[in-house]
Amino acid sequence: MRIKHSLILLVVLGLLSLNTFGQKKKKDKLGKESLVLIQTDFGDIKIKLYNQTPIHRDNFLKLVEEGLYDSTLFHRVIPQFMIQGGDPDSKGAKEGTKLGDGGMGYTLEAEFVDSLIHKRGALAAARMPDNVNPEKRSSSSQFYIVQGRKFSEANLSGMAQKQNYNMKGQLMNEFFNRPENKAYLSRLQTCQKEKDDSAMQLLMQEIEPLVDREFEPKQIKFHPRAIEAYTTVGGAPHLDGGYTVFGEVVEGMDVVDAISAQSCDRNNRPLKDVSMKVKAVKR
Repeated sequence: MRIKHSLILLVVLGLLSLNTFGQKKKKDKLGKESLVLIQTDFGDIKIKLYNQTPIHRDNFLKLVEEGLYDSTLFHRVIPQFMIQGGDPDSKGAKEGTKLGDGGMGYTLEAEFVDSLIHKRGALAAARMPDNVNPEKRSSSSQFYIVQGRKFSEANLSGMAQKQNYNMKGQLMNEFFNRPENKAYLSRLQTCQKEKDDSAMQLLMQEIEPLVDREFEPKQIKFHPRAIEAYTTVGGAPHLDGGYTVFGEVVEGMDVVDAISAQSCDRNNRPLKDVSMKVKAVKR
């Protein structure tokens, strides 16, 4: 009887040990961030990929391993903003050809993480605009690296205020266009037709709390750490919450700056091609 109990205890302890080891191994694996190297004629850019955005990380690594990015171009360059590449159609593209519509035939689900912002050096996924892509799904292959510029706290405050104003206006329009809100839309149209400001004010007071329920969780608020980043190293804060950030430059921002300084045509394509070769880096 004692022997049986001892065996059971040993088995339980063994299972606990295996479970603990498995958890530690999984944690260690997740703790290591993947590195990729973008090689150009201007030098190398080393980038780490975030584990918080696994869909984008794994997709990027897959394309890197397949050699998809080799011989593609940084086809869109805007100083003090970003450099964009990853269009498969840019391989061997003739001079003056407009690029930026190519991809792998699929898109990626957005992975927005509040702490991952468009600071200088951020790696993010390009995508189609909101009017054709309301879910903000990412391009399968195109990406950009933020060069950006510095902003004052007043700049950031004004930017957030403007974006929130536009967002609330959009939510208001969506509210009136919903089938279940036909009565509200009818009242609005009557107010506009009769130019009845008093009735319009009462209507707005009635529906504003309803719209605010959707607006409050979505409104833009810059976190203190984001404010510090944008006022010290800079970036492109107006893109936060709209495009998935999935990595950052750890070496080679001078190369990004050099590419950003290239002369471009009217489509922001460098007059002299800036091609790349990308490979995974082993730690």
